[in-house]
Amino acid sequence: MAKKKKNKVSIGKAFKTIIWPRRNLVFIGLVLIIISRLASLVLPWKTKVLMDEIIPKEQKGELLNLVLIVVAAILVQAITSFLLTKILSVQAQFLISELRAQVQKKVLSLPISFFDNTKSGALVSRIMSDVEGVRNLIGTGLVQLVGGTFTAIVSLFILISLNPWMTLFVFIPLSIFGVIALKAFKYIRPIFRKRGVINAEVTGRLTETLAGVRVIKGFNAEQQENKSFEEGVDRLFQNVKKSLTATAFMTSSSTFLLGVATTGILGMGGYYIIEGSMTIGEFLFFTFILGLMIAPIVQMSNIGSQLTEALAGLDRTEELMNMTPEQNEQTRNLPLTSIKGDIIFNDVSFEYEEEKQVINNVSFEAKAGSVTALVGSSGSGKSTIAGLAATFLNPKSGLITIDDVDLSKVKLSDYRKYLGVVLQDEFLFEGSIRQNILFPRPNATEEELQQAAKAAYVNEFTDRFDEGLDTLIGERGVKLSGGQRQRIAIARAILANPKIIILDEATSNLDTESEALIQKSLAELMKGRTTFVIAHRLSTIRKADQILVIEKGEIAERGTHDDLIEKEGRYFELYTYQARI
Repeated sequence: MAKKKKNKVSIGKAFKTIIWPRRNLVFIGLVLIIISRLASLVLPWKTKVLMDEIIPKEQKGELLNLVLIVVAAILVQAITSFLLTKILSVQAQFLISELRAQVQKKVLSLPISFFDNTKSGALVSRIMSDVEGVRNLIGTGLVQLVGGTFTAIVSLFILISLNPWMTLFVFIPLSIFGVIALKAFKYIRPIFRKRGVINAEVTGRLTETLAGVRVIKGFNAEQQENKSFEEGVDRLFQNVKKSLTATAFMTSSSTFLLGVATTGILGMGGYYIIEGSMTIGEFLFFTFILGLMIAPIVQMSNIGSQLTEALAGLDRTEELMNMTPEQNEQTRNLPLTSIKGDIIFNDVSFEYEEEKQVINNVSFEAKAGSVTALVGSSGSGKSTIAGLAATFLNPKSGLITIDDVDLSKVKLSDYRKYLGVVLQDEFLFEGSIRQNILFPRPNATEEELQQAAKAAYVNEFTDRFDEGLDTLIGERGVKLSGGQRQRIAIARAILANPKIIILDEATSNLDTESEALIQKSLAELMKGRTTFVIAHRLSTIRKADQILVIEKGEIAERGTHDDLIEKEGRYFELYTYQARI
């Protein structure tokens, strides 16, 4: 199998997609920095005038004018610096927020299988951290790079006009430094890219650790978690060390080469002054301009590192943005304006890994308003069938239809607005009980909210809370019992008023009393709705219209409760075993 080529964002592509749409702001920034750099030439120019004309000729009146001109130039530099930050840095932060929103939107559009194979903490890192480098593209970084180049070119022409031989002497070590810098940037970019990967892994592990702190403490596993995190941050350190070493080599090279150039200029300048072919003012002017040329070149090496880091982050962002979303507009384009709820599986097979089928040639019909129960041992394929019905998964072969329409061609948003899901390990958001129930329909009326809470017997425990439905439940509902969390999840599904319901072990976390209450509310919820129930407690599905016994990815038995008991097959074994315990 051919190795997939990694995405690599070029300067040209970054320019086209990020810089060019904001060309007006960038142009303003370039004008401001050019004004700033031209203003910076005033001080060395006036220093030459001071040394060669004003002091020798004792022109006191001109001295005041010179001071005023230099102060004005410094003021211009200060104002342009403020405006650059105000315009470009703020715009860069706005761009970062836009990109984060785009990446988050893209991530949520990806299929469930992507999330099964990716740590949530790693995704948080990619959404929040990888895009931050763009501030160096649209912010002051790029403008300073261009401004530095402009300053260096202008300074070079001034230096040549002052003394071409001294300029040539300086140009040689600067050229060597330029070659070293280009090599260093090429070496550093993969390091920055790898850093993003390591950072995502470490963040992902840390997120898991914090989420599972009760398990860690319960098994006295703090030490091994500490060790795992230490290994992660050490890998991050080793990566940073590599980039710092390359940057330090570049900086040291610039220090040495520019030091050689400066020393040579001192000697050559002294020689020309003694010979009389250069004045002290010209020498000072040359030295100042040389500083103006060298400073941006050294600065450009730092900016180059920042731009390299930005492009490495954009590499990873581009990789994410190029992933195929689960809603493929070319294949999933059939609208659903309304549904009855007839679902048919026709010879459906599915595999998570190639040549390792989980579902084998499964066929059945779930008529509108009927209850289909899926039972069987763990790992038999029950949740996979439910996932296929919910469009969380797509069949490898075979056909699933909704009201005789191929489900694989239906717009996901159109189908899922008729779908309600209650999972075994139900997820609640941090906030209040009210906010969690209102999640599928934020604009539902208070009466509808109260009806849903009452139907799921949520009010049975919220009435004991001082804040009632406005009680804060903590992250993932940590302040509630398992049964309370499950009842809130069922109330949420009732409020959504779906046509198709997936109940995956919906009563597994309930005690006997709560389960009896919930069974009543679920019976009301399932009326007139196509329902798939996955249950280990077989007593909860006796009234199902059909029971499918799933074993090794195939339907081993099917029928009503009474039919299957009469057959005395696999279902009979499971039911009588549970009845004994």
